[in-house]
Amino acid sequence: MLIDARGQACPKPVIMAEEALSKLEEGIVDVLVDNEASVKNLTRFATKNAFYSETVREDNYWRVKIVKGYPCEVPAEEERKEPEKDTLLIIGSDVMGKEDDLGKILMKAFFETMKVTKEIPHTIFFLNAGVKLTTVNEEIIPILKGLEAMGVEIFSCGTCLKHYNLESELKVGYRGTTNHIVEGMKDFKKTVWIS
Repeated sequence: MLIDARGQACPKPVIMAEEALSKLEEGIVDVLVDNEASVKNLTRFATKNAFYSETVREDNYWRVKIVKGYPCEVPAEEERKEPEKDTLLIIGSDVMGKEDDLGKILMKAFFETMKVTKEIPHTIFFLNAGVKLTTVNEEIIPILKGLEAMGVEIFSCGTCLKHYNLESELKVGYRGTTNHIVEGMKDFKKTVWIS
């Protein structure tokens, strides 16, 4: 199967490859890309999913071949890594950066990249306007549900939900308290804030 992802910004080439591979029991997907960042992201995606991959430079683009389903040995501890309690991610806004339109695009791309690359935190805590992502943002909610299905614990600040009158609108995760943040500073190896 050939996917022409030239001209597509990250994480779109990886999303296209994942979608194509999900439809195959076994087989080969060739992805054409025109930048090295996409090559690295596709290679990382293949490695994390225990797929074989190889890259060939052709004229002014790259061909990344990803092979799924053919027998290969994968060490037992590498087969399925559960998320460790290493990172608490705190989201304090429904946009990334100061410009709203661009910030919405960047926030969506951030979560899509996290899901596709499987670089996931143990817990995500949404506060302030960030709770809009778990309640009324119809583009982000399915992505967050996908992360939750991968084992990510998701909480939204109860005070913030009440402030925005969104208590009955929670669509993914659970109502949380600031205890998650305070305890997280001690319990997690790393706390990352995006606001």
